Amino acid sequence: MKKPILLVTGSSGLIGSEVCMFFSKTLGYDVHGVDNNQRAVFFGPNGDTRWNQKRLQQEITNYTHHEIDIRDRKAVLELLKTVKPSVIVHAAAQPSHDRAAAIPFDDFDTNAVGTLNMLEAARQACPESPFIHMSTNKVYGDAPNRIELKELETRWDYADSNYDNGISESFSIDQSKHSLFGASKVAADVMVQEYGRYFNMPTCCLRGGCLTGPKHSGVELHGFLSYLVKCNLEGIEYKVFGYKGKQVRDNIHSLDVALFMAAFVDSPRVGEVYNIGGGKNNSVSILEAFKITEGFTGKAQIFSYVEENRIGDHICYYSDLRKMKDHYPQWDITQSLESTISQIVEAWKDR
Repeated sequence: MKKPILLVTGSSGLIGSEVCMFFSKTLGYDVHGVDNNQRAVFFGPNGDTRWNQKRLQQEITNYTHHEIDIRDRKAVLELLKTVKPSVIVHAAAQPSHDRAAAIPFDDFDTNAVGTLNMLEAARQACPESPFIHMSTNKVYGDAPNRIELKELETRWDYADSNYDNGISESFSIDQSKHSLFGASKVAADVMVQEYGRYFNMPTCCLRGGCLTGPKHSGVELHGFLSYLVKCNLEGIEYKVFGYKGKQVRDNIHSLDVALFMAAFVDSPRVGEVYNIGGGKNNSVSILEAFKITEGFTGKAQIFSYVEENRIGDHICYYSDLRKMKDHYPQWDITQSLESTISQIVEAWKDR
């Protein structure tokens, strides 16, 4: 019997590499990875992911790498017509809302146009194959900051009981400041939904919170926990931007993202959106992340405080996971926050 084929864009990144490994080792897929190490262009040498590409090529016997830029429409179409994947995971992106303002055309061409290239190629080559798009919670812009908050000793939290479980998929994406990154991801997100509904393709957008794990090449502009741990281990000053360091994020391990993707592939839906994150139980403020990390490393976190917050930054955000669990009751978070940070610590030591 012919093996199913997975095609992953951004295959050398955190989510892409995790998905490649999981679908190959656990589900028996042949894997095609698309990555041109654009992260090193966006973030410099510290963002380089070639090490992860080499790891995939060494550890997955049925792995084929494609050095393709998703902005190359002709190359993307030719690839999908040749490979005809059973499943497409689109994880390639310019991922930083800070960096986007300096490179607006690169940001939009990668995030919005690159996604359109992938969608149209999928429609022409394999419209029946599930298309999973890694979106972002930045599609909501800074609107979550309008929710009534309460200040606790080490974090901000929602004072409005309507958000006891976090932000749901019904939360508005309109009338808010997104950052140029958030705007380009909104364009991609809506297009993924539209290809699903208009062409009846099995597509979904995963609006990620803080996606993390031991294979993350964290840098200051992207990769909150990974970069924080790296700073702790190497004695680098970590800059806290506003909100007293009490800003909150929910963190989800890349493995749990891959597990949800597998559940979606088993029972795909058309034009869906899901807020995928760690939920309230895996939420953490910067101050709290310092303490947890210090507990694993034994090193005090060196940091400075900048009064001005990042543009469009969330004061408090964690995902409401109820829709995901309702649609896919077999899925749940398997990796705790503490376990995830411990894994990141050990990975940076090894690397």
